[in-house]
Amino acid sequence: MAASRACAWMRIKRYSAGMAKTATRTGSRGLVAGIDLGGTNMSIGIVDSDHRIIGRCKRKTMVIEGSDAIIDRICEGVEKACEDAGIKVKDLDAVGIGAPGAIDHSRGVVLIAPNLHWHDMPLRKRLEAKLSRPIIVDNDVNVAAWGESRMGCASGRGDLLAVWIGTGIGGGLVLDGSLYRGEFFTAGEIGHTVIFPGGSPSARTVEQICSRSGMSHSVRRLLPLYPDSALHHLIDHDRPDGKIGSKVYADAYKARDPLAIEIIEHAAELLGIAIANWITVLSIDTVVLGGGMTESMGSDWVKLVRKSFDANVQPIELRQCKLLETELKDTAGLLGAALLAADEVHA
Repeated sequence: MAASRACAWMRIKRYSAGMAKTATRTGSRGLVAGIDLGGTNMSIGIVDSDHRIIGRCKRKTMVIEGSDAIIDRICEGVEKACEDAGIKVKDLDAVGIGAPGAIDHSRGVVLIAPNLHWHDMPLRKRLEAKLSRPIIVDNDVNVAAWGESRMGCASGRGDLLAVWIGTGIGGGLVLDGSLYRGEFFTAGEIGHTVIFPGGSPSARTVEQICSRSGMSHSVRRLLPLYPDSALHHLIDHDRPDGKIGSKVYADAYKARDPLAIEIIEHAAELLGIAIANWITVLSIDTVVLGGGMTESMGSDWVKLVRKSFDANVQPIELRQCKLLETELKDTAGLLGAALLAADEVHA
């Protein structure tokens, strides 16, 4: 782990030194860009030395157009965010990006990102060639965890497990004040935890059942049994493509729709069990819940997960563990990626 960080630091020093010879002006104002890259959207921000977002740009990822188009859209977004901040790309010290999937952080390679259709994508190399700035690449929930650890709800707490519940379920770990990625770069991926070993192939893991996609699958299966459920109307009204948004679930749950209650409470119960198992193993004192479901449902969701967590974590002393709602919300990944880039380039 330490060796990996040292290699990244030396690479950045060499890269920055080379750029200083070829550019008339290089980043020296403590400005960094942070990118939160998702399968549907990307969010880009310019962050100053006081950790303020001073420029923003949002783009659709448009996976269907292929990797070249995605790379181009990222670079255009960085340029637009810089324009919004009143600076040039060359003013940036570095660019940090959080991408979904397994990431070899030391090489800046996306090993596999199913929702982007990427395998062994040399993202750092591709972006450095276009932006001429040092690029730091990490997992999307890792950078969100780093953001919450540095300046969010877990600021000042050394260890944490981050669990992001959205279309899928991702996780990240901060241990002893540093991101822990593991030997195979997949540490913290709680969504792939098998919770029903004998279940059907599409209903075995935490992600398959407790994510928004998993809940949507359950809704479609159970909807005929609930002819009076408001979800009949809300699904068609909110998402003509058949997908069910997090806000739909939140609104239906607050309206005490019986189907929404069944689906959401079941998902929260299983997620609480999974988190309890992880905390039993790790014995750490902080869990941060984020992602679209957490942002839409807020404290209602956290309370449901907490209830299940308390009922299942062992030994009972671990009930002292804090389950916190994301403070940075949809800026956690953007800010975390920017902070990580700043930490490494200024090491």
